[in-house]
Amino acid sequence: MAWRQLFLASCLSAAVLLTNVKQKIFMQESDASNFLKKRGKRSPKSRDEANAENRQKLRADELQREYYEEQRNEFENFVEEQNDEQEERSREAIEQWRQWHYDGLYPSYLYNRHHI
Repeated sequence: MAWRQLFLASCLSAAVLLTNVKQKIFMQESDASNFLKKRGKRSPKSRDEANAENRQKLRADELQREYYEEQRNEFENFVEEQNDEQEERSREAIEQWRQWHYDGLYPSYLYNRHHI
């Protein structure tokens, strides 16, 4: 029996919360119709209209920032791959040069020269 009372109390509190949230989310019908009316060019913007325009600008700025950040990351990855490939090619060339000029001494003959 106690669980039924608890269940009914929770349902009732949820219904009350939903009605409060509904009132905060939705505008009155008169405000909504006025919100979408075309205003004159010289008349000042309403606060809601200015806020909506500001939100649109902020969202556009955020999308642009994300786009340029993604482009920059792709370019940085491309440059890093190019540098890695160049480093690998030069390392291979150096290794080939060392194998060709190897004189059987370690370290190479440059360090084992006897000065007379």
